[in-house]
Amino acid sequence: MATHYIPKDLRGEGRILLIFSTKSLITTAIFGGIGVVFYLIFSALGLKIVGVIVLALLALLGYAFGTFKMPKITGLRFTKNIEGDSMDEIFLRYIKFRSNKKIYSYTKEDK
Repeated sequence: MATHYIPKDLRGEGRILLIFSTKSLITTAIFGGIGVVFYLIFSALGLKIVGVIVLALLALLGYAFGTFKMPKITGLRFTKNIEGDSMDEIFLRYIKFRSNKKIYSYTKEDK
């Protein structure tokens, strides 16, 4: 019986350093940049260890934000609509929704 290599479906995303996709590297850099600001503030106060911890936590949060998909949580009804979408896509859709000043109302029509 022969074995065959089945490639992973990466959907067009190249990998950098084995764990980073392009999107996750960008979000890690953005959140890490915010963490550097906190590091500089805490190091000016003499709390370098706290600054390093905040920097690492924000970089990890940025990696998760760019990598992970939204799971379906059976207890929450709204996750049915966003199941499988990446966190950054959900965030961008939310920003677009909040910036739209129109109010939509839906009525249920009985037939």
